[in-house]
Amino acid sequence: SLYYVFTVLFIYFTYISTVQTTDCLHLREQCIKAGNGCKSVWNVVEDACNISVLGNRCKAEDTVGCNRIIQVLADKYPEFKNCVCTTDDICNITTLLGKWCSIDKENINMETKLQWSLSALSKQAYTTNRSCLDVNRECIEDEVCNKQLSLYLKACSVNKKCNVEGCQAAIRFFYQNMPFEVAQMMIFCDCIRSDESCHRAKELLHGKPCAVTVVPPPSCLNVIHMCEENESCRKKYTTFRSKCWRHVTKKCYNDEACLETLIKDDMPCSANADCKAAYISNWGTMLHMECSCQNLPLVEQPLCELFHHMLHSKSCFS
Repeated sequence: SLYYVFTVLFIYFTYISTVQTTDCLHLREQCIKAGNGCKSVWNVVEDACNISVLGNRCKAEDTVGCNRIIQVLADKYPEFKNCVCTTDDICNITTLLGKWCSIDKENINMETKLQWSLSALSKQAYTTNRSCLDVNRECIEDEVCNKQLSLYLKACSVNKKCNVEGCQAAIRFFYQNMPFEVAQMMIFCDCIRSDESCHRAKELLHGKPCAVTVVPPPSCLNVIHMCEENESCRKKYTTFRSKCWRHVTKKCYNDEACLETLIKDDMPCSANADCKAAYISNWGTMLHMECSCQNLPLVEQPLCELFHHMLHSKSCFS
């Protein structure tokens, strides 16, 4: 219970009250090393604030609930007051974690890439037409891949309420830190229609349904327009379009009236390694989400179908 949580924390922080610090990281480390039950209590706080989700360390799923717990923590234990609250007496998750939100990101990415370099899968050359069931099995049997896959699947679990942003962050972390050959093997795997086990494995590897499937699906026009309003997504989309659909970029750039005049057959895809890398970079963003052109006015259908073709056509990679 919450009462038990703060009772244990009170006992612990009374014990360390002689340590004057404004560093929440230091307090956290002391708590974890204390061996008096504080670690398990801190885990409750982390779970409540959702700060251990891969790739989403500084964004609480329930911000209001998380900040309420931190506020109580600061009110009850002065040791925390200096490191969780600003001069405006606003106590929040980002302040609590301080530098932890930024300093570890590059180190974690580098460490993960180093681990992948020790994986047997990283030595395999990419071959086309792999079964997703076989790819999934090989990943599970590989120690490095299995560890990274488990972290990703935990964030995208369908057994609890889907946290779309957390799942998308986990997908980005999973695919963008692994070797390019392994990413291709997983992303471009496929299944024959009758193989249900393979299709289940494919859904797991490809972030479905949590980060990909929305009911009802957004229109592909809305997906592109929302992406263009987000700086990070806009950069990925610009790179993807220039690497995979050079003809579109060269002829029309962002002119939607011009784009409407194009037809799919007049849109060759480069399908080279740069294009595949740009496509993989889209995973874990809104560009990866399934979209539709149904129920749109007829005048908007051609442009919508063009965007759908660009985002989800298999012509580039089959």
